[in-house]
Amino acid sequence: MPVNANETPGKRTISVAHSPDSDDAFMFYGLATNKLETPGLKFEHTLKDIQTLNEDAKNGVFDVTAVSFHAYAYIADKYALLPHGASIGDKYGPIVVSKEPRKASEIGKMKIAVPGELTSAFLALKIYNADFEHVVVPFDEIIDTVLKGDVDAGLLIHEGQLFYHQLGLYKVLDLGEWWHEKTSLPLPMGGNVIRRDLGPELMKEVSKYLHASIAYSMENREDALAYAMQFARDMQPELADRFVAMWVNDLTLDYGDRGREAVRRLLDEGHKAGVIPHKVQIDFVE
Repeated sequence: MPVNANETPGKRTISVAHSPDSDDAFMFYGLATNKLETPGLKFEHTLKDIQTLNEDAKNGVFDVTAVSFHAYAYIADKYALLPHGASIGDKYGPIVVSKEPRKASEIGKMKIAVPGELTSAFLALKIYNADFEHVVVPFDEIIDTVLKGDVDAGLLIHEGQLFYHQLGLYKVLDLGEWWHEKTSLPLPMGGNVIRRDLGPELMKEVSKYLHASIAYSMENREDALAYAMQFARDMQPELADRFVAMWVNDLTLDYGDRGREAVRRLLDEGHKAGVIPHKVQIDFVE
């Protein structure tokens, strides 16, 4: 659904797509609400779920889009990574949950509901253990699928990570904790990418404004959070605040060396595990 799509004569329109998750909406607050001056450019925003964005990116639908890092493996020829806007969990990440207490060592024998085969959560779980059976379920239906007993476990992304235990579910594995133990690195989930055919100068200019939007949101946290709440799927404000704090952090404003290494390591491990069929060349807009 378009947001702030007013035509402005004489300005180049840049199409921007991201998910309606509160952390994504929070990041784009400055641009989406015209809080920032963007001479010569107009940003047109579209909101879609992350699995749809991953598929759209394969076809180069948007100039700038949020994608899962797993999906980036298949669009690196069309898009470069922006050096900001990432959702990276440091010692936390997607969680495998079950209706009854289960051990992580049992994952290979489970049927697990996953939010999409191009999600980074699915990639990380396949790196952990590739032997499980899976069924793709919309991310916001996974908890109900587990509670109904239709699957042995569910792979939770988004805010379900924060309240699954209140519903009587049990943690089988936190992939962020496991990844940190394995690599000493944070676990990258998603980032923003930009079409290469915009050319180096325009890519840098767009990158500058998107960085400014994230910084503006972090400096005006209360207002940005209020804006993000309209997309928060009936989440309580305190829960949305916790969720945003988890996924909008210093690594969001700039990956830094550690964040960049984490992305490379995730995609390399995915290739070694046979999940990604080719070596991925990672390029950041500098």
